[in-house]
Amino acid sequence: MQTAQGPWQHTTVLLHEAVDALVASADGIFLDGTFGRGGHSRLILSRLSERGRLIAIDRDLDAVRHAREGEGRIDDPRFHIEHARYAQLADVLDAQGVAFVQGVLLDIGVSSPQIDNPERGFSFRFDGPLDMRMDQSRGESAADFLARADWRQIAEVIRDYGEERFAVSIAKALVARRDSGRAVRTTGELSEVVARAVKTREPGQDPATRTFQALRIFVNAELEELEQGLNAALERLSPGGRLVVISFHSLEDRIVKNFIARHSKEEVDRRAPFAPPKPTKLRSIARVKPGAAEVAANPRARSAILRVAERTAVGVQS
Repeated sequence: MQTAQGPWQHTTVLLHEAVDALVASADGIFLDGTFGRGGHSRLILSRLSERGRLIAIDRDLDAVRHAREGEGRIDDPRFHIEHARYAQLADVLDAQGVAFVQGVLLDIGVSSPQIDNPERGFSFRFDGPLDMRMDQSRGESAADFLARADWRQIAEVIRDYGEERFAVSIAKALVARRDSGRAVRTTGELSEVVARAVKTREPGQDPATRTFQALRIFVNAELEELEQGLNAALERLSPGGRLVVISFHSLEDRIVKNFIARHSKEEVDRRAPFAPPKPTKLRSIARVKPGAAEVAANPRARSAILRVAERTAVGVQS
């Protein structure tokens, strides 16, 4: 198992494509829902006029500290950042006196500094505490979940969020180890258990990949947070405002795709079939994948999908 040394760097995926799609007005107010290490935020600020504003949030305290302190600090009067989750998007805007924004960017998933720092417990490449919480100030770690859940609960998480066909074998192996007095507490221990339980795997993929993904998604309630963030963004986008979302695996992208499709269709009231349908709230604009050059330079970009939608005037209250 590898060792890792900081500081940990992050290469922003689909940087120019996302910002090009987001910023239609240099004078607008925009929200970056996943600041990370500020790649998107810095480029957005470079596109704004003196009247423009950017509000950023991140559930990871390390990311917020990076924006406020040291070399990564953004010292710009047009910029404000808060420690918050997608579900708190509206509260953050209210606190800043902002009713509507001209664009919302959500860059879903885990960042390179989170993956590459062994103390965060996101990666099977480095041995460290099995934490996996994006917000380490709250919630249950992956190790704590594995220490109290029964094998059926563990199997359900690994199957549903990791699409792992050996979920039951892995769950039973984890519980058997725990019952022997050696509960899994580190990433290395989890990797070892999974490697013994998984009989076959796709060429080039570590046996632990799907299990680590599943536990991370579950511990952080990522799919639920994404749903809440999409709904909050839709309600706070002004007419013509853009919703720009980057996802990195099929579970996330399916939610984004279905959300945009659902709000891009006219709604017919079946109780009043002759009444005119309700107009759409969104208009789908684009679906973008990274080019070959970006994937070659940053292999973590290979699974990324960027989806863009535009807010219509329907349902927007002044």
